[in-house]
Amino acid sequence: MMAEHPRAAGVGQRDDARAGNHNNAHAEFSLAALRSGDKTEFARLVDKYSGPIYRLAFKILGDAQDAEDVLQETFLKAFRALRDFEGRSRISTWLYRIAANEAFMALRRRKPDAVSMDEPQSTSDGEQEPVQVVDWCCLPEEELLSAEARDHLDKAIDRLTPALKAVFLLRDIEGMSVRETAEALNLSEAAVKTRLLRARLHLREYLSAYYTERVAAQAIYADEPPATAKQLEKPA
Repeated sequence: MMAEHPRAAGVGQRDDARAGNHNNAHAEFSLAALRSGDKTEFARLVDKYSGPIYRLAFKILGDAQDAEDVLQETFLKAFRALRDFEGRSRISTWLYRIAANEAFMALRRRKPDAVSMDEPQSTSDGEQEPVQVVDWCCLPEEELLSAEARDHLDKAIDRLTPALKAVFLLRDIEGMSVRETAEALNLSEAAVKTRLLRARLHLREYLSAYYTERVAAQAIYADEPPATAKQLEKPA
């Protein structure tokens, strides 16, 4: 598997301020300047959203060059269409919509039979429903947030179908609301909620083996008697 581009690294590491980024998107940028073709203002827009858009494309496509192509095409199309942007949705949502469309078109070119975001997701689509999995409540927070755990989360996300992956990334990783995610992916809010639930259940199942080992290790460690002084002595 190709090594991840720096922009795609650390999907499991959330930016604490990103939810506010979406809410303040209009306030941060001058729509008048953007519509008039102000290159400085557009450069600020690119600088702010190139990372999240690249991560979305990379996670959907799994290829660094394809993700770069989607990133460039997204901002090229946005620049050309800004004059017609009415501001009824957040500019970040509008950019994600362009990026998601580009990523899924690239996926269809590569895999003509790939699932479309417009198709309803149901148990008849060939996916296996998640099974009952281990409860992680007994793990300490540092175990859940460790670099190793985040790496397993990234790998689990990669195993989701593109349709489920897009919803999970926008809602749970980028911090968009259900409504914004629905607008970005051209879905109903009910469809977003359904796919998000399925994505979370699949991730929980994928991660079950990893966390089962951690829970078992914690239990074994807790049951071990304290080492004696003789056991702690270094061999001569």
